[in-house]
Amino acid sequence: MRQLLTAAACLALLGLGGCASQPVQRDGITINDPFEAQNRRVHAFNKGLDARVIGPVAHRLRGSHNDQAAPAPGQPIGPVQMVINTGRNLSLPVKAVNGLLQGKPGNAGQNLTRFAVNSTLGLGGLFDPAAQNFGVTERDTDFGQTLAVWGVPEGAYLELPLLGPSTQRDAAGRVVDLLIDPLYHLTDGRDAAAVFALRVASKAGDRARFSDTVDGILQGSADSYAQTRLIWLMNRRHELGEERAEYDPYDDAAIDPYTD
Repeated sequence: MRQLLTAAACLALLGLGGCASQPVQRDGITINDPFEAQNRRVHAFNKGLDARVIGPVAHRLRGSHNDQAAPAPGQPIGPVQMVINTGRNLSLPVKAVNGLLQGKPGNAGQNLTRFAVNSTLGLGGLFDPAAQNFGVTERDTDFGQTLAVWGVPEGAYLELPLLGPSTQRDAAGRVVDLLIDPLYHLTDGRDAAAVFALRVASKAGDRARFSDTVDGILQGSADSYAQTRLIWLMNRRHELGEERAEYDPYDDAAIDPYTD
């Protein structure tokens, strides 16, 4: 199974362009961006879409429901946070699969426990009793991280339409995450579309909660592409325990403007 998935991911990496120019040191970190010209065009599209559609919707959600942050335990939550909770709950089965593939059965079990508790006591994931009442928190992961654990190199930096910053390894991981998601295989086409729509809505809710930071990166930077690339790579490598930069222009506010 592991060999098959690794081979599929490597084929996806090759399909995305393979290796090109040598990585360079910029702003204290190693950046491999041989597709910068194409990436900047995609970034301009994403930035325009955010300015015209995603950002205004996020600001309206934030202003209407005042969901700037997750509420404290015992406090009521608003509709935006409910959508975020539901989307995150639906992502737990595939995170459990990735935990097993990474050789971390404890993490897999924790995510499955959260999914079971929140899908029942949490009314389909609207609420989070697993964390608030039982202290069972999410162990965030994805197949891009699984590939990193298996030793697959990061590859070149990519900016994907709508999805935003990524790398060749993480882009391949997104595809495999869909293929190994148990919910994808247990639902028919219509239900699968509804599950995907809830996950997208969850990301929109996250965009609303972090709107000030995202606006500062996308609309307030002299070179928003370079700033987005720097912050995303630093944040992702920190998550994976890989190379860390000596300087962080946003300290702890390294928020991914588009994804998780």
